[in-house]
Amino acid sequence: MVTEVTETERWCVVTGGRGFAARHLVEMLVRYEMFHVRIADLAPAIQLEPHEETGILGGAMRSGRVQYVSADLRNQSQVVKAFQGAEVVFHMAAPDSSINNHQLHYSVNVQGTTNVIDACVEVGVKRLIYTSSPSVVFDGVTGISNANETMPYPSKHNDSYSATKAEGEALVMKANGRNGLLTCCIRPSSIFGPGDRLLVPSLVAAARAGKSKFIIGDGSNLYDFTYVENVVHAHVCAERALASGGEVCAKAAGQAYFITNTEPIKFWEFMSQLLEGLGYERPSIKIPAIVMMPIAHLVELVYKLLGPYGMKVPQLTPSRVRLLSCNRTFDSSKAKDRLGYAPIVPLQEGIKRTIDSFSDLKAQNQPEKEVTDSVQWKKQTLIAIVILITLYHNFVATTGSSVVITALSKVLLVASIFTFVNGILPEKMKLLGSKKKD
Repeated sequence: MVTEVTETERWCVVTGGRGFAARHLVEMLVRYEMFHVRIADLAPAIQLEPHEETGILGGAMRSGRVQYVSADLRNQSQVVKAFQGAEVVFHMAAPDSSINNHQLHYSVNVQGTTNVIDACVEVGVKRLIYTSSPSVVFDGVTGISNANETMPYPSKHNDSYSATKAEGEALVMKANGRNGLLTCCIRPSSIFGPGDRLLVPSLVAAARAGKSKFIIGDGSNLYDFTYVENVVHAHVCAERALASGGEVCAKAAGQAYFITNTEPIKFWEFMSQLLEGLGYERPSIKIPAIVMMPIAHLVELVYKLLGPYGMKVPQLTPSRVRLLSCNRTFDSSKAKDRLGYAPIVPLQEGIKRTIDSFSDLKAQNQPEKEVTDSVQWKKQTLIAIVILITLYHNFVATTGSSVVITALSKVLLVASIFTFVNGILPEKMKLLGSKKKD
């Protein structure tokens, strides 16, 4: 519910305000006492976690300094209602990037962003800060090393999420100056930190299932990871720059900015530090990306066919293999020069805080049932290796092979693929080894 705004109150809106980085932004805005904050998200009502109830957010909601409003960005009237009386909008809402559903991403990242811009213009919002992604310049093939904002969008993106985020970003920059609206776009690279529900939980789940022993590629690829508090600090810097007026505002508005910790690190070293800090082994077995791609394509094909029947979104996909094996580093000089941005939490301190915040996921808390999952994954890995060997024999090393050996290898290939696919099917659809219910 949106309450009436008085003339002395300055309000901002955070779309997707219950997301990972958005929660940190809300708390920072409250802590800095910059604005009253309206959280806009899909849920019909806000459900605070215990630490939020007793912390800064719970107190701010009880005092009226923070409001919650249910709004779907795809519904223009709901967006307009959520933005009433707001001076600033931080547009952070976006679907889960791991779900490769073009219609979903387009409806939120493009159509939803169009609604956000139109609502800002209609109700007189002064400043719009859009949370974009460095993936808007990634083609899924060529690595990126210390790229700056002159790097153009590729002709083809790595996935639907990246393609639609690029469209949304372009719309926001184009809208700068429309009816006095000032805009800019923030491209935070690989966000991590306390409250993350994707990176660390997925990493731990893989470790508990025995999947984290492998390094995809040679392990030397560099990444820019960004601690979440630095990300939200960059949003505040952007808002302050746009509000400054004069030359500072003129230089900051209508632009996109890469945001990093300015401390590139080897991707697999970063993952290893997180795993070690939580009590798990470092990954050590290197598998060339070119070897993993056929399996990833197979998994993706199976998901396209069986996703509607309950199969979980797979972690191993072609786009994920590319992301894990290439360089992705970015130059934040433009953000420093035009927004006054500099990281406020060093990388190693951010890693430490992240590990400390996930004490419940440490190895000593591993449930016994995870041992079974680990054994199952080892079986799947062995089967995958057999598939690769037989693929090689059938399609690469066929010269000089006897008819009997070739026939046997083809039978082995079919049997191995069948067993592998059966292992990743939803439980209710397994043809072999399904668990019987009492």
